Amino acid sequence: MTRQVSLKGRKSADLETMAKKVAVIGAGVSGLISLKCCVDEGLEPTCFERTEDIGGLWRFKENVEDGRASIYRSVITNTSKEMSCFSDFPMPEDFPNFLHNSKLLEYFRIFAKKFDLLKYIQFQTTVISVKKRPDFTSSGQWEVYTQSDGKEQRAVFDAVMVCSGHHIQPHLPLKSFPGIERFRGQYFHSRQYKHPVGFEGKRILVVGIGNSAADIASELSKTAAQVFISTRHGSWVMSRISEDGYPWDMVFHTRFSSMLRNVLPRTVVKWMMEQQMNRWFNHENYGLVPQNKYLMKEPVLNDDLPSRLLYGAIKVKTRVKELTETAVVFEDGTVEEHVDIIVFATGYTFSFPFLEDSLVKVEDNRVSLYKAMFPPHLEKPTLACIGLIQPLGSIFPTVELQARWATRVFKGLCSLPSETSMMADIVERNEKRIDLFGKSQSQILQTNYVDYLDELALEIGAKPDFVSLLFKDPKLAVKLYFGPCNSYQYRLVGPGQWEGARSAILTQKQRILKPLKTRTLQSSASAPVSLLLKVLGLFTVVLALFFQLQGF
Repeated sequence: MTRQVSLKGRKSADLETMAKKVAVIGAGVSGLISLKCCVDEGLEPTCFERTEDIGGLWRFKENVEDGRASIYRSVITNTSKEMSCFSDFPMPEDFPNFLHNSKLLEYFRIFAKKFDLLKYIQFQTTVISVKKRPDFTSSGQWEVYTQSDGKEQRAVFDAVMVCSGHHIQPHLPLKSFPGIERFRGQYFHSRQYKHPVGFEGKRILVVGIGNSAADIASELSKTAAQVFISTRHGSWVMSRISEDGYPWDMVFHTRFSSMLRNVLPRTVVKWMMEQQMNRWFNHENYGLVPQNKYLMKEPVLNDDLPSRLLYGAIKVKTRVKELTETAVVFEDGTVEEHVDIIVFATGYTFSFPFLEDSLVKVEDNRVSLYKAMFPPHLEKPTLACIGLIQPLGSIFPTVELQARWATRVFKGLCSLPSETSMMADIVERNEKRIDLFGKSQSQILQTNYVDYLDELALEIGAKPDFVSLLFKDPKLAVKLYFGPCNSYQYRLVGPGQWEGARSAILTQKQRILKPLKTRTLQSSASAPVSLLLKVLGLFTVVLALFFQLQGF
């Protein structure tokens, strides 16, 4: 059940009369949806965006800019459009199922225009600091200092939504690579990579085995002399294409599957996961099998990598032991000579330079936030971090539910538990995360997808009641439970209910198939013939059993 303000809790309902002006830091995905949620709840948002445009991570630029996320030109989404759209705004049905970054940015522009969000954004404005007001214990208000055109300004806000992302500061652990100082070739973090031009005919080492590493290695291998991938732990690799050609996440992320993973013994779940991951190809044969294959770590989504390995264009290597002037020595004793370039796809760290450590402290790339959002020690819950999480599914519906909950907390319509309860939840959640995903830095923000969405939906009263639906609308109930768990489900009931949610759920298949149906085909008779053969076969079996029983 949602914790409404009538329930006992340290966070009181007096916020409802004061939480009017909200500062939103960043105009990427999290910032845009936070703006809409503020408007939906009758709040007055102001968004501060340090660049000249919206889109954040998903807006490709040819040059790398300090303080801004950076992607390569060929980036494609790893989650499908039906699982990635905002809950009351489906993507156009003619959009492909997996989007190039430019196409996703187009969706964000359509979204921003539809809900008239640009008027709330102050572009080329950098947030310098966010501080509590002297009377914070009673008012919950913040002083936000910004800079634009060399001028500094100060404004007071009733709440703050931090939407600045966590793919900005590159993690480049050069101390872990002895000899890097004498290496004569070029080396850089994957953040610097933009396109394969200039890498032709080179011998290239990519360090890491995440999505960026696999994408960059696969792309470079088409024109490079040879590409190597160095991985310490290995990884499961999945295709975007799943059963019957449907997007992987439409098949993987169902409530039924999530329920099985939660109730079955861990050994069974781990065995099922291994079988599922090896269905496409045997990872051990390709040198990719994870060191701890029973952890529920995020798999790599890449349709090309196994093929490139099969061609020999990419070779998988163990951890780098040391570097010489032109060679790389690996942990297993093998040596690759004449390496020209090293790409470190070693992830990111994050920080909040505009926040004091006493507000949100980052230690070992971790922060202590209640449900990955709220600092537990604040006297008033008027600051929330949106998007500081890495679900096993799409980030877009996740940040939307975070923003929906945060804005209702700001208004005083939902309350948080005591600091003690929140700290206990943080500890328990971290222990569960380590158990499921391990201690690797790349998994620090990891969380189960469906479980986390339901947690957030429960807070605002937007989780569907399946038992009730089973009697009222069994067709819809079956779709919700056995079909894809996408964002539309969280607009069926509760605050922000959308009348188009049911239709969106029942028509998602046609939006999946629409962009694929670009060739007109004549009606095929194969289906009726196939059905006839099945009927005849069943009839033959029945006749055979009958005659056998008659003693013929």
